[in-house]
Amino acid sequence: MESYDLKQIGEQTELIINALLDEHPLREGSIFVIGCSSSEVAGGVMGKNSSEEIGKTIFEVSRSILSERGIYLACQCCEHLNRSLVVEEACADKYGYEPVCVVPWLHGGGSFATAAYYGFSHPVVVEHVRASAGLDIGDTLIGMHLKDVAVPVHPKPNQIGQAHVVAAYCRPKLVGGERARYER
Repeated sequence: MESYDLKQIGEQTELIINALLDEHPLREGSIFVIGCSSSEVAGGVMGKNSSEEIGKTIFEVSRSILSERGIYLACQCCEHLNRSLVVEEACADKYGYEPVCVVPWLHGGGSFATAAYYGFSHPVVVEHVRASAGLDIGDTLIGMHLKDVAVPVHPKPNQIGQAHVVAAYCRPKLVGGERARYER
């Protein structure tokens, strides 16, 4: 496993999130989902090299950027918790998401979700969200938590630490047939 630089990880996270939101702005009150393997960020194997420091760094940077824009952050747990998500209670209330009873920890939920659980003011865990955009840090598979028409974005840079990053934003469905118009 390679060594890592928390300052650089924070800067990469900030750069990628800001670039995505500048190019594809979200409405205030939207949900932004992040799945994060701190093991992959550190250059290790997913689920085998979890880092509390990396999880906390990525959570704090993400929460800061998104809260300034009035956007809810949903932090995906690992597959041991069925990829449930940690959100602020206000987000769950606004969207009618029912909380479940579980507390993520380093080896059952992952470092990023654990940082969220202890970093949010009023955290709850929910099973599903319908996010308007998101980041997949380390190939953690966030697609199940995005709205129906997700458009992949390959950010530059496309890594946080040693982890591969793919982003996505969602657009409304194009409905209709040959007579449909999509511009005003």
